[in-house]
Amino acid sequence: MQWIATRPGDLDVLSFEEVEVPAPGPGEVTIEVRAAGVNPADHKHVARGGEFPRGVGYEVAGVLTALGLDTEIATGGGAVGDEVVAFRVQGGWATSLTVAAADVLAKPAGLGWAEAANLLLAGATAAEMLHVTGCAAGETVLAHGASGAVGVSLLQQAAALGVRVVGTASEARAGEVERFGGVPVAYGPGLADRVRALAPDGVVAALDCVGTDEAVETSLELVADRDRIVTIAAQHRAEADGIRVIGGTMPASKTFRDAVRADLLAQAGDGRLVVPVARTYPLADALDAARLLQAGHPGGKLALLP
Repeated sequence: MQWIATRPGDLDVLSFEEVEVPAPGPGEVTIEVRAAGVNPADHKHVARGGEFPRGVGYEVAGVLTALGLDTEIATGGGAVGDEVVAFRVQGGWATSLTVAAADVLAKPAGLGWAEAANLLLAGATAAEMLHVTGCAAGETVLAHGASGAVGVSLLQQAAALGVRVVGTASEARAGEVERFGGVPVAYGPGLADRVRALAPDGVVAALDCVGTDEAVETSLELVADRDRIVTIAAQHRAEADGIRVIGGTMPASKTFRDAVRADLLAQAGDGRLVVPVARTYPLADALDAARLLQAGHPGGKLALLP
């Protein structure tokens, strides 16, 4: 079974269908899915058009059930029965799928299925934001949307680098920012002044996970070097304001994100990088999970369990 987008549109174009999973050819493997991640990009990209019908879902964790001839996964080796993580794939909201072995990595034994299936999209995005803005030990930076999935991973990765993060969040989510090593600040009118009070020596970079005008304007006001302002959600402002924009479909972003997958898995496997999971859903109830995510602030990651 697999969730299929039948045409461009919102969640109403998704259909749960019986599909034939092809046998893996050379360079491919088949995975029995134990958990599928749920991300805003899963359904947002359906609205943008492309080829249809097509599968939905970019990351999964599961067990290898077949490998193509002379095929190894990205981390080397691979055998039937091995526990793995796959990212980025197409059609992860499924019971089983065949994917390129280059997108499949060994899952650390200590990492749960739901956590593993939600690690790499958010984690690799956060890693790239820190990378392109050159964040370094001893610096203070501003993160917009610090209590969201990308923000929580960013907070943890920044702390490991010795970077202090002032992170915007609602008052209800301030504790989540503190939990992962950030200094919470409420968004809304007066944001720039509140950031200045928390960072009297200034912030040297701004990392925007939300794409609001407030986030962009505050970043421009507080950070002098526009090369050190990055957004993943305000593409419409990037060219006009001369700030950086990154995205998984951009060649440079894909290359970087592929390169950090194994390290992120290692960090999560030994507990240095936590993936908070708020809820799990049966695969058949994927639309309920997607609606909760669309409503905002689900309280952590969501996973689909076939």
